[in-house]
Amino acid sequence: MSQATKRKHVVKEVLGDFITPTENQQIVKVNILIRGNNLHETITAQGETFLVSMPTKFRKNIWIKRGNF
Repeated sequence: MSQATKRKHVVKEVLGDFITPTENQQIVKVNILIRGNNLHETITAQGETFLVSMPTKFRKNIWIKRGNF
């Protein structure tokens, strides 16, 4: 699969598919701190902070901005 074809499928998966979180998943807000190495500090609705890693297939195709969900 070429790089352009892979990018097209990854973007389609992120933007087109609406997936509701399961009971062990959460939607979180990306906090002010982005630690580097694809590590992002996030905050839950309850105010807990977590350090999360972006999956490998999204790293070069999806951009994360501070304050986004």
